[in-house]
Amino acid sequence: MLAEVTLGPRAVPRARFVVAGETARRAVRSGALWGCVFGLYVAAQALTYASSYKTPASRERLAGLFGTNAGISALNGPAHEIQTVAGFTAWKCLMVLSVMGAVFGLLTATRLVRAEEDAGRWELLLAGRTTRRGACAQALGGLAAGLGAFFVVLAAFVVLVGRSHDVGIGAGGALFFALCVTASPALFLCVGVLTSQLFGTRRRASAYAAGILGVGYALRMVADSGTGLEWLRWATPLGWVEELQPLTHPRPWVLVPVAALCVALGGAAIALAGRRDLGSGVLAERSHRRPRTTLLSGQVGLSVRLSLPVLSGWVLGLCAYALLLGLVAKSGGQALTASAAMAKAIARLGIPGAGAQTYLGVVFLMTAVLLALVGAGQVSAMRSEEADGHLDNLVVRRVARPAWLAGRLLVAVVALAALGVGVGLFAWAGAASQHAGVPFSGLLQAGANIVPPALCLLGLGTLVFGAWPRAATPAAYGLVAWSLLVELIGGSLGLNHFVLDTSIFHQMTAAPAVAPDWTSALAMVLLGLVAALAGGAAFARRDLQGE
Repeated sequence: MLAEVTLGPRAVPRARFVVAGETARRAVRSGALWGCVFGLYVAAQALTYASSYKTPASRERLAGLFGTNAGISALNGPAHEIQTVAGFTAWKCLMVLSVMGAVFGLLTATRLVRAEEDAGRWELLLAGRTTRRGACAQALGGLAAGLGAFFVVLAAFVVLVGRSHDVGIGAGGALFFALCVTASPALFLCVGVLTSQLFGTRRRASAYAAGILGVGYALRMVADSGTGLEWLRWATPLGWVEELQPLTHPRPWVLVPVAALCVALGGAAIALAGRRDLGSGVLAERSHRRPRTTLLSGQVGLSVRLSLPVLSGWVLGLCAYALLLGLVAKSGGQALTASAAMAKAIARLGIPGAGAQTYLGVVFLMTAVLLALVGAGQVSAMRSEEADGHLDNLVVRRVARPAWLAGRLLVAVVALAALGVGVGLFAWAGAASQHAGVPFSGLLQAGANIVPPALCLLGLGTLVFGAWPRAATPAAYGLVAWSLLVELIGGSLGLNHFVLDTSIFHQMTAAPAVAPDWTSALAMVLLGLVAALAGGAAFARRDLQGE
């Protein structure tokens, strides 16, 4: 029997805004984490350029190699003043982070709005004084708090790295750059909230929001491909972000249409929220639909089906990124040769020679980071299934806890291995199209070389999940951030090798420039396996824990 609870007068106002508070709590945590990741990426690009291209001549050679390449402009945006640290940082980071930020925004919005409603957590609230429109408005406020945390953390990183004598980016320019990067997540947070009102499931809401992003990115690529269609930039929000031109020719007035679209999307979402029933969308599902029971015959099949949408997105993103790396490998290798400082820095890392293979060996580190993020996402997904109460429906039946965890891990391991091979294949396809001279076997091994760190992280994350479930998600993403930070600053600061060894990326070689160290790779895999077994044993003995 439920106990009767009497709320005091102070508790009533708080209860009315519980949607805003709960959404903000989760959004701030996610926003701060991604702000840290984005900040580290900006710092790495700015400091690497400043330390590698110290003379005007080397910077002009780099600008000649990349600044006039129409293919690279289509993928990354036009290059403005990339012979300066500020210009190169804006060119290398703005579009990449805008796309990643858009993905972060739409997934966060659909997770904290549509998925929360699907899970039934809004039913009791909407049965009281909170209206559907009020709940949507509160959710938008909570998401805005998460966006604020993202901006603050990112801005702190950019301001700090800008104070470096070699970088020399002023505080005002750094803050405006951080605001420009934040514009894309803000837009697609609102897009995600709107699609959450239009469609009755998170899968459909995320899919249509991602489709809008894909169309917007395609329009921007056409506009930047040198075909005389530059006006198309104004037909896509990603083009608006590009037109802001931070750190080179700032155009703050372009933020006006960005803000106006955010207000319009948010207002439309609030209005639509009042026109639908709880648990449904404005656009009704078909009343008669054949049941889709594919992959529902067993626990592993269910894990595949639950993971497939997210993993499919990672497959498309990582393979496209690998293809881009292959396409620019030849030019990138020539750019490394043009900088004596860069050649010395690479030599200190133990990477011999120059050329396309050396370039790919350096940039594959970022691919390894992205693959590790996939592993961290799988740990987070396991925790979400338990926290949301979905796991309860399985373990009360014939599915044993060890079987569920083993099925989840099996799907994650196969996905990580397939992603590594796919990255190698697509990088080879891009490099081969440019006659970069990188052998197929070398890039296939390089793809396999980035898998062990991700498997190690998956195992360690499973250990934390089994022993301390509420810490699993921050621990998994925190290990990725720590490992990347150690790799970026460890060599320049002369850190002790014991500290360097705490980075999962420090244990892998820079393939394809250097042959993979399969002994170290096997050690990482075994460490992950032992940690996963220990985590499974702890998970079998503890109680299930909610949020």
